[in-house]
Amino acid sequence: MKPKASLTHVDRAGRPAMVDVSDKAISAREAIAHCRVRFPAAVAAQLRADGLRSKKGAVIDTAIIAGTMAVKRTHELIPFCHPLPIDGCRFAIDWDGANSLSIECAVKTTHRTGVEMEALTGATVAALTVYDMCKALSHAIVIGPAQLLGKRGGKRDFGRSDAATAVAQSGEAESKRGAVKRGKPSAEASVAATHTRAVKKSESAKHAPAKPASRKRAGTTRGARGPGA
Repeated sequence: MKPKASLTHVDRAGRPAMVDVSDKAISAREAIAHCRVRFPAAVAAQLRADGLRSKKGAVIDTAIIAGTMAVKRTHELIPFCHPLPIDGCRFAIDWDGANSLSIECAVKTTHRTGVEMEALTGATVAALTVYDMCKALSHAIVIGPAQLLGKRGGKRDFGRSDAATAVAQSGEAESKRGAVKRGKPSAEASVAATHTRAVKKSESAKHAPAKPASRKRAGTTRGARGPGA
């Protein structure tokens, strides 16, 4: 029979207490959480038209920075969370439907306890930041629900097991943002490269040392002078 679940942040006397994790093994832990931000239709349309920028600046970039800071300081916000070294933290933020933004926060650590609260804190603080960046447009913006999508490591896994995949995909998408796709060079780039190589070849030819006269030619010259010359 499965043992009944009980609260872990309460001691035998019923007082709040931090869980003692000193006996747990150090292992890789991952968690991914999700939060949604829903806008009125007119606000969503305006944000799409403006490239998700408000008078305060870039909405998504600011939300990612705020969420990352929150992940690293979760133990200062949630009383019984252990301070953890964060090995990785990535966000995936994109439109989900006509009027909603989907925010996913994936967190990784190598420690004795998990990072579920860090992932949830990152996702919700990012959502709060989106609200703050856009509240000048409307106070009818709705945040939530927020939920844990999955965790890996510890006693048991839960839900989605693709936190690492989400981190990698988010990092790839972030690196491509505003960057030129790698691949075959454009025609202009090829012409420029060819011109550069030609110039370098010409310069090398100018500064190359003169080749010495061949032995055959030198011998012919000596013979033309004749004996006693």
